[in-house]
Amino acid sequence: MKRRKLEKELLDAMSRDLNNWKGPFYVNRKDPRLIVPKYSRWMGWTFNFGNPYAWPALIGLIVIIILLGTYTG
Repeated sequence: MKRRKLEKELLDAMSRDLNNWKGPFYVNRKDPRLIVPKYSRWMGWTFNFGNPYAWPALIGLIVIIILLGTYTG
């Protein structure tokens, strides 16, 4: 239990580190999470573009939105 809390604190510290932010994009290959909280938590969540699954996930999300828009529109 204590290890999980320590790991969560470490991951949270990574997402608050300004060196891992390239403008509005979070890029950290050491962070295993695909989705991370934004620097200001009240602003929501974003993709970790250092994760190799971020781009396929983003493209998949865009495709789903486009397909839903064509079938309901």
